Amino acid sequence: MAATDYAFRLKDSLIGAQMLFVAFGALVLVPLLTGLDPNVAMFTAGAGTLLFQFVTKRSVPIFLASSFAFIAPIIYGVETWGIPATMSGLAAAGVFYVLLSALIKFRGAGILHRVLPPIVTGPVIMVIGLLLAKTAIFMAVGKSGDGSLELIPRDTALTVSMISLAVTILVSLLGRGFFKLIPILCGIVSGYIVSLFFGIVDFSAVADAPWLAVPSFVTPEFNIEAILFIVPVAIAPAIEHFGDVLAISSVTGKDYIKSPGVHRTMLGDGLATALASCLGGPPNTTYSEVTGAVALTKSFNPGVMTWAALTAIVLAFVGKLGAVLHTIPTPVMGGIMILLFGAISVVGMNALVKAGDDLMEPRNMAIVAVILVFGIGGMSFGVAKVTLTGIGLSGVIGVVLNLVLPQTKH
Repeated sequence: MAATDYAFRLKDSLIGAQMLFVAFGALVLVPLLTGLDPNVAMFTAGAGTLLFQFVTKRSVPIFLASSFAFIAPIIYGVETWGIPATMSGLAAAGVFYVLLSALIKFRGAGILHRVLPPIVTGPVIMVIGLLLAKTAIFMAVGKSGDGSLELIPRDTALTVSMISLAVTILVSLLGRGFFKLIPILCGIVSGYIVSLFFGIVDFSAVADAPWLAVPSFVTPEFNIEAILFIVPVAIAPAIEHFGDVLAISSVTGKDYIKSPGVHRTMLGDGLATALASCLGGPPNTTYSEVTGAVALTKSFNPGVMTWAALTAIVLAFVGKLGAVLHTIPTPVMGGIMILLFGAISVVGMNALVKAGDDLMEPRNMAIVAVILVFGIGGMSFGVAKVTLTGIGLSGVIGVVLNLVLPQTKH
């Protein structure tokens, strides 16, 4: 019996490592784009997943890692206030999830759709993707994210970025089985190989990096502006979380909305995000790639995700791994970003389409129009030293308009 248990544990550990491999490309993409430490992101993904499992009584086969929805506010926050202050905003977003979980527990999951319907969350998600369009193009042509510096000759950069983009698209469309789950990773690897031929990969930092090193953890620094800017961004991922729980429920045939309850899964997500932010990592979210891998492998045992989390924590202490990740050239990331940020906007559009709301109806038109123009145009409102702008402002104004504008009489 002991030998059988050992064999099962060995099998689960190998499947768990595979699950991490599925999530790896997306997991490290967020910190690399935002200036955070990928080793810290791996550690907080693992620790966050373990915390999520504790809160949900280890009943849901979900892996938590870096959230794409927060890329734009993190980039802006790091440039404006620095990493520690940005972390305070992200930690507050985690607290927002915790408060939402309490609201769901006492009022039911339907409260989410009443306060945050698709007419609000759809355009907010679109703003998140569209705001990053310029950054993606700048990096794809070999410039820095703000376009101020040329890092790599334009022709070379375009070749690398377009190959990365093309491979990512082709794998997502034509990939079969396991490969269909890792289009981002395939795009990064292919772009990296092409970059080696062009001689634009600098390995000097890899040679200097230690094999074993403690990740560069960062503690938050309270900043009310960062908090007010970032917290409203959590509106969109909160709704997506509900959809992710429904997705994993359909895959496993178990109703996780009832047990352990979406209030517990939201609580686990919030605490995991707060924990990540307190250590300098990006906010956590449930990974649809891993849900796809669960469906493919039929590995419904939540213990598999425990092994994935432990593997991520171990890899976080490999110093050379982080150094290698930092050698990925800008155009490789730019090519992936073109698809990624466009896809985020498409998710927002799809939310509106699925909801079936008439966007030409005056009330709906007003809400969507104001959210889009405020968010993309950079509208800001300030009182004293506190300013609300960008995605945060568009999220807040969307919620307010949805609550105060009268329903159209038919």
